[in-house]
Amino acid sequence: MGIFILPSLQTMSAKVLIIRFSSIGDIVLTTPVIRCISEQLDVEVHFLTKNSFKGILQHNPYITKLYGIDKNVSEVISDLKTEYYDYIIDLHKNLRTQEVKLRLGIKSYTFNKLNIAKWLKVNLKINQLPEKHIVDRYFEGIQGLNVINDGRGLDYFISTSDQEEAEDIVKHINQYKVLVLGANYFTKRIPSSISSQIILNSNKPIILLGGRDVSEEAISLANEHPVKIINLVGKTSLAVSASIIKGSSEVHTGDTGLMHIAAAFKKQIHTYWGSTIPEFGMYAYLPTDMRKRIDHQVTNLSCRPCNKLGFDKCPKGHFKCMLNIKL
Repeated sequence: MGIFILPSLQTMSAKVLIIRFSSIGDIVLTTPVIRCISEQLDVEVHFLTKNSFKGILQHNPYITKLYGIDKNVSEVISDLKTEYYDYIIDLHKNLRTQEVKLRLGIKSYTFNKLNIAKWLKVNLKINQLPEKHIVDRYFEGIQGLNVINDGRGLDYFISTSDQEEAEDIVKHINQYKVLVLGANYFTKRIPSSISSQIILNSNKPIILLGGRDVSEEAISLANEHPVKIINLVGKTSLAVSASIIKGSSEVHTGDTGLMHIAAAFKKQIHTYWGSTIPEFGMYAYLPTDMRKRIDHQVTNLSCRPCNKLGFDKCPKGHFKCMLNIKL
């Protein structure tokens, strides 16, 4: 009778679960960790996020499997338990990720969110923030895995169909710039007066990008500058917008997810900072050429930063952090 020998566990590829639930920019900022873990360790990389953000990583070749939730982690816990992960990398560090770690009960790695330092900067204007990008803090959090930052920056992968759709839109334009109007919070949006000045100063056509919530502003700017503007606000998917950015020569944006997508494509990026500040460590990550990062901000306002995320309106009512930016 033959002898059946179980395969050695040492010959089986390990599995790692990376977690980041939101947002567009934050998920793009996890891509160096995804890539370096995949390339430097013999592991299968799985990623857990919200279903609404799965498309951002859908074409990432370094990810074996994507999991998504709508509201609760209980939606996927039973499936995650069948994967028998070796460890978890928590790049969100909130109550949801804590629940996943507790219910799976395996070793995990996370990072320093600097919440106390951010609170001190926002509320007391005391600066104890390190001069370090969040990507580098991610790598500090997983240093026990002996994974190093390869310095290649962010990734964003686009399907052929989305690339072709974008190319069809811009096929009659030789060169163009992008102006991002939208942002999650009003205090991160570039005001119309600044946008109009950016358009006037441009020697190339400008494509406007953003969500439906800034459609009226986009129409107004397009009517004001009919020769220079191509208005795509609320008219394209995120992936097609990313493809448009990929083909641009320069991107003007607030502190937004599209800023990080532009960084993934190594674009020259003009970032206009309002309620948030680069010192929070979420500026355009361009390690291969930091000269492409140009920050525009008002640095002498006693009320700035007013929040680590943003507000739906200026708490002081004047919005000087954006309106007083000089171009």
